[in-house]
Amino acid sequence: MKSYPAKISNVSVSLGALSVVSNISFTILPGQLTAIVGPMGSGKTSLAKALAGRLFRTGEVFLSSRIPDKRAHVMLVEQQHQFKNRSNLSEFYLQQRFNSSDSDDSYTVEEELMDLIVGDWLQLFEIDGLLKRPMIQLSNGENKRLQIVKALAYKPDWLILDNPYVGLDVKGRETLTTGLLALHDKGIHFILVSSPGDVPDFINQIIELPSRQIAPKKPMPFLRPLEPFAVAVKMDKVQIKYGAKTILNDFTWEVKKGERWAIKGPNGAGKSTLISLITADNPQAYSQDITLFDRKRGTGESIWDIKRKIGFLSPELHLYFKEGGSCFSVVASGLFDTQGLFKRVAQEQMEQVNHWMQVIGIAHLAERSFLQISGGEQRMVLITRALVKNPELLILDEPCQGLDRVQTEHLKSVLDYLAANSEMTLLYVSHYDRDIPACVNRVLELKRL
Repeated sequence: MKSYPAKISNVSVSLGALSVVSNISFTILPGQLTAIVGPMGSGKTSLAKALAGRLFRTGEVFLSSRIPDKRAHVMLVEQQHQFKNRSNLSEFYLQQRFNSSDSDDSYTVEEELMDLIVGDWLQLFEIDGLLKRPMIQLSNGENKRLQIVKALAYKPDWLILDNPYVGLDVKGRETLTTGLLALHDKGIHFILVSSPGDVPDFINQIIELPSRQIAPKKPMPFLRPLEPFAVAVKMDKVQIKYGAKTILNDFTWEVKKGERWAIKGPNGAGKSTLISLITADNPQAYSQDITLFDRKRGTGESIWDIKRKIGFLSPELHLYFKEGGSCFSVVASGLFDTQGLFKRVAQEQMEQVNHWMQVIGIAHLAERSFLQISGGEQRMVLITRALVKNPELLILDEPCQGLDRVQTEHLKSVLDYLAANSEMTLLYVSHYDRDIPACVNRVLELKRL
C-alpha cells in the first residue's frame, strides 16, 4: 500500500495535435497542501481536467482513496460555472441577470441543492444564508462556494479546484480558506490550480508549470480622435431593487470625460449592477435619472448608440461568450458590438484588429479557435475586443482574472499609455490594488446594503 496521498508521473496532455502539458511529475506527501501554478497558457486547466479524468492523458496518476483498494472518487470544480433555469436554459443574455422578472425563472439555491445531502458544508462555506436567493443573483464568490458544496455532496476523495480564489473579495477569500481547511481536517484532499499571485498562505507545496510561449515584442496602440462630450456618466438618486433586496439606494455619481475611476467594494455591493446601468444591459435604467455621454436615458437613444461608445469586459461576458470562431473574429466583433462576426471586415478594420492583437501580445492566437485556448488567453482576447475600437468609455470589470503578472503589468502599461495620450474615460473594477493601473486617480467605494 502506498504511503503517500498522490503520485503523478510523466503526465502529458494534448488537445488535438497541440501538446499543452508535457511530462509533469510530482508527489503529494501526508500533510502537504498543493497548488499547481504557472503563467497564462501553461496548461494549468488542462492538467486539472486530466487529473480529474475529464481529458485524455498519458502517464500515471495515483490519487489515494479513503476506501482501501478502491479507485479514488475525484471531482473537478471549474473556474466558470453555469446553471439551468426553470426553462431548462443555461445560456442567458447578459440583461437577464439584471432583470428582476427573470429571477422568477431562476431556481433558488435551496432548489439547486434539492435531493443532495450537504450536511455541515452549508455552514462551513456560508451557504446557509443564501438558500432563498435566486441562482441568477449570486455573486462570483457565492457561486464558487456553492459549486464546492455541491461537489462535496458526492463524497469525493479529492477535489480539483480550478482558480477558486479568482475574483473574490477579502471576506470571500477568508470564507473559502476556512472551508478548505475544514476539508483538510476531515480527510478530503484537494489540489488548487492557480495563478501565482492567488496562492493562499496555507499552501505548502507549489508545482510550477513552465511557460510554453516566447513573449513577442509589443507595439503601443495608435489612437483616433474621440467624439465630443462633457460627461460620460451622471446618476442622480438612483435606486435599484430586486424584490425586497436593495442594491443601490439614493446613489449619485458623475464621471467626466477623461476621468479614470477605480470601482471597489465587496462581492454583492452592486458593482456589476452599476456597470450594467451604463452598458445598457439593465432594463431598470429607463426608470432612473441617468445621463450617458451628455444624453439622458430614455430620450430616444438606442442601446446600440450607447454601446458604440463603450468598450466592455466583465466576468459575466466571458462566461457567456461562446463564439466558436477564430480569435481574430472575436476581436473584430468588438468593432460591431456583437458576440460573433456577422459583417464583412474592411481592409482598414483588419489592420486595426491585427495591430491591437500585436499590442496586447496575442497575434499568435489569431487563427486559433477561441473555445480551444486557455481561460487566461480567452481573457486577453476579450480585453483586446474591448480596446479594438478605441472607445470613448472603457469599462474593465476584473480584467486580470486568470492573467499572470507579466500580462497584468503589460495591460496596465497599455492603459497608462492610453490615459497619457488620449481623453479616453476609464472605469476599472478590481478587488486588488496591485491590478489597478497608475493612471487611475479617482475611486468609488461601494458598500453592501
